[in-house]
Amino acid sequence: MIPISYNIRSLAVRKATTIATALGVALVVAVLSASQMLSNGIKNTLGKAGEPNNAIVLRKGADTEMASSLESRMLNLILAAPGIKRDNAGAPRGIGELLVVIALEKPDTSGQVSNVTLRGVSEGALAFHDKVRIVEGRPARPGAPEALIGKRIRGQFKGLEIGQSFEIKKNLEVKAVGVFEADGSSNESEIWTDLDLVRSAFGREGMLSSVLVELESATKFDAFKTAMERDKQLGLQTLPEVAYYEQQSEGTAKLVSWMMGIVVFFFSIGAIIGAMITMYAAVAHRKREVGTLRALGFSRLTILSSFLLESTILAFIGGTVGAVASLAMGFVKFSMMNFNSWSEISFSFDPTPGILATALLIGGVMGVLGGIFPAFRASRTSPVEAMRD
Repeated sequence: MIPISYNIRSLAVRKATTIATALGVALVVAVLSASQMLSNGIKNTLGKAGEPNNAIVLRKGADTEMASSLESRMLNLILAAPGIKRDNAGAPRGIGELLVVIALEKPDTSGQVSNVTLRGVSEGALAFHDKVRIVEGRPARPGAPEALIGKRIRGQFKGLEIGQSFEIKKNLEVKAVGVFEADGSSNESEIWTDLDLVRSAFGREGMLSSVLVELESATKFDAFKTAMERDKQLGLQTLPEVAYYEQQSEGTAKLVSWMMGIVVFFFSIGAIIGAMITMYAAVAHRKREVGTLRALGFSRLTILSSFLLESTILAFIGGTVGAVASLAMGFVKFSMMNFNSWSEISFSFDPTPGILATALLIGGVMGVLGGIFPAFRASRTSPVEAMRD
């Protein structure tokens, strides 16, 4: 067995080509890790908005709250269903909400606008949503033209700072009075204001987008769902809140993975070619060494394994650099359009050990693919010809 120190010393001698190839692999691994971290961040951001004991009721056939429309009278019918948890006063734990999209102008741009989710909520919204906490300012007063701003979109649009105002409809301004957080969920990319104010502004009097209820436990969902969907005339459908938000993340996460996958594919080809060129150059410059090794009795398989190991070490070094560099993306917030709600949502890059391990493994595979042909060529070197050279 040829000592590993031989391969490491060889890489150290060829500093320029070693660094160039390692950086190529590092770039691929960094892009791959970042894309998977973003996809994971999208799933986490939307998934965190759901509670395991909560259920959401929508109009039958609607796949999002934006596409759903319920009459307000249905709220009491829904809250009378079995399995819903009750508070200390004996009232069922449930709330109706109305979702719309408004266009707001971004700061420091030439009138560039983007869609933002505006959620109309009733007075008990903060008490129902356990994850939502006001971190600055105060709650909005019921019936007043006031709003709470999600932490992630604070300052991302004009008027979204405490004390500032913005238009939700022409000639109807709402003042930002507080900022809330929600454990990093998609709710932090929303604006919350009074339910009746949203209804009046958008001509949706007497309407809701969805009804959220807290069940006694997750095991009560089937009974609740049966009660909701038994009457076909009501035209309702029920989903666990966690499952609903997981569905909302699928399309955007797949799009990101698909787009970044194309980039990674072409970068990978470049990195493999770079590793192959580096190893071919190593074989050409070390032909006499290979001949000496063959003359000393090392088999072709041993030499092939040695050069293949050298290529893998090179890729692993680059992969490690790329994986470590990709961790810096964890401090970056990324805004993009959620194609289910057609509004802008802020996501983060969420790394996991599995993502980093997968990226390193792919880096190693690139090293093997880039080194297999040069290693095979080295193993075929004739001792006599090598010594003559």
